[in-house]
Amino acid sequence: MKGSIQVDPTEQIAAIDNRIYGSFIEQLGRAVYEGIYQPEHPAADEDGFRKDVIAAVRQLKVPIIRYPGGNFVSQYNWEDGIGPKDERPTRLNLAWRQIETNQFGLHEFMKWAEKAGAKANMAVNLGTRGIEDAAHLVEYCNFPRGTYYSDLRRRNGRSQPFAIHTWCLGNEMDGPWEIGMQTANEYGHLANETAKAMKRVDESIELVACGSSSIENPTFGEWEKTVLDQCYDNVDYLSLHRYYGYYNDDDPAELDNYLGKNIDLNQFIKGVVAICDAVKARKRTKKTINLSFDEWNVWYHSNKADTRIKPWQTAPHLLEDIYNFEDALLVGSLLITLLKNSDRVKIACLAQLVNVIAPIMTENDGGVWQQSIFYPFLQVADYGRGVALSSHVETETYHSREFDAVPFLDSIAVYNDNAAEVVVFAENKSQTETLDFTINFKELRPVSIAEATQFAGYAPKADNRDGRMRIRPLTDVRLNNSEAAATLQPLSWNMFRFKL
Repeated sequence: MKGSIQVDPTEQIAAIDNRIYGSFIEQLGRAVYEGIYQPEHPAADEDGFRKDVIAAVRQLKVPIIRYPGGNFVSQYNWEDGIGPKDERPTRLNLAWRQIETNQFGLHEFMKWAEKAGAKANMAVNLGTRGIEDAAHLVEYCNFPRGTYYSDLRRRNGRSQPFAIHTWCLGNEMDGPWEIGMQTANEYGHLANETAKAMKRVDESIELVACGSSSIENPTFGEWEKTVLDQCYDNVDYLSLHRYYGYYNDDDPAELDNYLGKNIDLNQFIKGVVAICDAVKARKRTKKTINLSFDEWNVWYHSNKADTRIKPWQTAPHLLEDIYNFEDALLVGSLLITLLKNSDRVKIACLAQLVNVIAPIMTENDGGVWQQSIFYPFLQVADYGRGVALSSHVETETYHSREFDAVPFLDSIAVYNDNAAEVVVFAENKSQTETLDFTINFKELRPVSIAEATQFAGYAPKADNRDGRMRIRPLTDVRLNNSEAAATLQPLSWNMFRFKL
């Protein structure tokens, strides 16, 4: 089987916003407690943060992290998580039916994010709270001094503003599971009025309005249109959420279908872009609303186990998917799809980061280990920086249960002028056949192969609990003037870096 990609730096999709490699931390399961924050652990630093987790997060170069939710934010009082820890109230976490001790709050998150090398994407509660509370939170975080909330921040140990730039106006407000669910008209009006108040406190901030929590929601499409009709002028992004599952392990053909779900992601993005632009046209405005894909991942392994978790525990083992190799391949394709839409997707958050549907797992009394999905994310976040190119890919296709024509080869090229290199990501979805892969550089003349790697050779259901998964060198890559060639193994994720 053959496949090729044409790399032309004059045919550009967009400069990649590095926030596309963001992630997400929520007060859910062991994401915070026993995840990023565990004062009693031998690896904990003076602030109670696990240093081994920070090191793993820094490996992924996560630039922005959404916090504190997620469903949790819709009943959260941010004031509960500030001030002396012995004075903080213990509350019921209604979203996930856990006990929340509030020993980790706003100041702890901001200090942890700084150590992890990330900025904050802060969410405000529009489920049980509203306009004034959101404005107070911006004042607390971003106003220098001399007012009640800015001086309260200073008394709590932070003299300089946190200067949080990106804010989410609630979470999944169309969802029946959400505390404070609203209609599109209700939410659109509240989001607009909250945005006005928040930007009056700090006009430099940017705001993300809630899109549909799922494309399957019956209000999808109409929700986006109605919400944007009301708040278009005062927000900057619309959010998208999408999770993928694998539901028929007994059918060998289901893997072909599973690996084609990046097609669904692409259609979803294009559909929401069309709705945003329709509202733009009707409003006769020059302003473009871009997308924040602030929740995306694979999520299905833990569903049955979660039904057996007793409520009202602190840090229960919730949503702890153990990812296998086929999940890593899908995540790789989803990352390529985000890059292919980087002209409109400017922020994305892999949900979540530690322990909860996450690439990084912790042992309560042990260390940290990386899940299979860690590896494609690691490479794209590290080297997918620069300009995404409109790479012309030629390959055969196959038919699956949901998709008529899934390309065997999924690939994109990124041109990084600062590093003087072109990076190509390529995935072979065939379960049985190698793929003779050709890269045509057109007018470019690479001088050398800086790196060629493959993530391959594992059974689809294999996971990384034994720590054996590795990215390995890809040998026998040929470079001849304006063309490179390599053989991609069946079910393989591959990366090529060419110096110019």
